[in-house]
Amino acid sequence: MKKIAALVFGLFTFFAANSQSKNPVIWSASYKSISATEGEIVIIAAIEKGWHIYSQDTTSAGPVPTSFNFALNKSYLLVGKALEIGAQSIFDKTFEAQISSFSDKAEFKQKINLLSKQPLTISFKAEYMSCNDMMCLPPKQVDLSVNVQ
Repeated sequence: MKKIAALVFGLFTFFAANSQSKNPVIWSASYKSISATEGEIVIIAAIEKGWHIYSQDTTSAGPVPTSFNFALNKSYLLVGKALEIGAQSIFDKTFEAQISSFSDKAEFKQKINLLSKQPLTISFKAEYMSCNDMMCLPPKQVDLSVNVQ
């Protein structure tokens, strides 16, 4: 009976440890008011040590760039593309190319113009690809939202 319990515990530990490495990026978003009609959506990706995600800049080398898809709404307008903070150009061994990517933390700021004074929730999706030195996970989409008061 002890052997079975040890085997079950070992399998549980293996799967728990393995599942943690399958989600190496945790996303969060917040809203910062600039004025009565302008604001900024701040998007943070906390990246597990040893992993990285890619810049919004497209490249023919192969990785899927990070992108944001905002739900259409008559209460706001996007102002330009999301500004990215902290990307570094590195030689990526996986794709054998010079590519802009983020390690540890990625920060994006999307400016918006508010067209209504009513509170609203802005929903959007972040699509990204994460890799480490040994493998890349398939591209993933995450649903995010911020409340604007």
